[in-house]
Amino acid sequence: MKRYNYLLKLVSSQQNYYYKYNIMKVHFIAIGGSAMHNLAIALHKKGYIVTGSDDEIFESSRSNLEKYGILPDKIGWFPEKISSDIDAIILGMHARNENTELIRARELNLKIYSYPEYLYEQTKNKTRVVIGGSHGKTTITSMIMHVLNYHGKSFDYMVGAQVEGFETMVNLSEAAPVAIFEGDEYLSSPIDPRPKFHLYKPNIALLSGIAWDHMNVFPTFENYQEQFSQFIEKIEKGGELFYYKNDFVLNEIVNKSNSTIKKTAYDVHPFIKKKDKTFLVYNETEIPLEIFGDHNLQNINGAKLVCNKISISDDEFYEAISHFKGASKRLELLAENATSKIFRDFAHSPSKLKATVNAVKNQFDEKELIAIMELHTFSSLNAKFLNEYNGTMDLADIPVVYYNPEVIEHKKLHPIHIDQVKKSFNNPKLNVYTNQKELISYIEQVQLKNKILLFMSSGNFSGIDLIEFSKKLISR
Repeated sequence: MKRYNYLLKLVSSQQNYYYKYNIMKVHFIAIGGSAMHNLAIALHKKGYIVTGSDDEIFESSRSNLEKYGILPDKIGWFPEKISSDIDAIILGMHARNENTELIRARELNLKIYSYPEYLYEQTKNKTRVVIGGSHGKTTITSMIMHVLNYHGKSFDYMVGAQVEGFETMVNLSEAAPVAIFEGDEYLSSPIDPRPKFHLYKPNIALLSGIAWDHMNVFPTFENYQEQFSQFIEKIEKGGELFYYKNDFVLNEIVNKSNSTIKKTAYDVHPFIKKKDKTFLVYNETEIPLEIFGDHNLQNINGAKLVCNKISISDDEFYEAISHFKGASKRLELLAENATSKIFRDFAHSPSKLKATVNAVKNQFDEKELIAIMELHTFSSLNAKFLNEYNGTMDLADIPVVYYNPEVIEHKKLHPIHIDQVKKSFNNPKLNVYTNQKELISYIEQVQLKNKILLFMSSGNFSGIDLIEFSKKLISR
């Protein structure tokens, strides 16, 4: 009895301590996701009491959570973890409506947030910058983060890839006056079908372009476009939208908007190319870049306008951007020798695929380009969507497509056939593989001298370690 009373006093003492010092207790349902575990770490670093659960946690989420001491002790769902003293439940997309922890949280009438809802909650008194669009949003967000970090500015952020110079993909603080968010149009949570970027209510926004994606959620292009129209209407009064002027669909949406915010169009940044190097042209000065491609020159101009808006001068921007190497898996150089280079890119949707292929071929126009892409997402493996890939790999000297029929079965889609894929890409040079071992065998037989090899996927070609594979190929 004495021990029981002692434990009650201990628990009561802890609760009073948390209350007195305003320490928030937050529980993550589905903590193992890429975005979720980064938010969990950000809140832990902010001093919050963070717990979580999941029925599967893969690398690198597992190691990252373990490093900060917030890896769940056991895999699975445990409703007994959910108590009335939890200030917020954050619900990940991996969870389901019938999740036992979610049911318990509802019984206790706890506040339940989606990932984007909680980001807004943390930054509602700050200047919020949201970068949206079907392509380029990760890179533009990363550029802005790099420039601010280079000049020692304090800011919160959320980005969908690892960026050099940043330990995590999310950072939240009390003092930072600005928050930079990548604005994804995908759903917020299993119980909230609103697109994530609708919840951030930006003061400053950028849209890079619109090309149909996420067919499983937005079954028609018209439905997909509507999400961007709504996003514009959610920009805060007195705010500003930057948008790419040469995207016809985006321009049509902006012109139809009744919002009274300021709307500013941008174009490709002036540049010159010397051999394999790209230089920005500014005030008759040539500024060398670590990155290349028309799409990145669009991204740079958009990022500059946003940085100007948050008190970064042109000179400061150009000094910093010349050192930007790109975000992880975005035209990332995996290996090279005197005559050849191997890149990987996250490109998977038609617009991203075409932009990446064209960028690499135009940058290294004297070399032969072998472009290998994986159909991996729900949209890309859907027979009704395949025709969107028409012409996307035309600049590749040797275009290759890979897909795994088991992934199609797992996603409960109708099977697609090699002939369908070839017809959809409308490229007589196209090679299609459905067996990983045959794909690897084909790549290993290629002589890479004076060639560029480009891997493109949101997956990993059924488990290929592209970094090690590339090192092996380049060293032959």
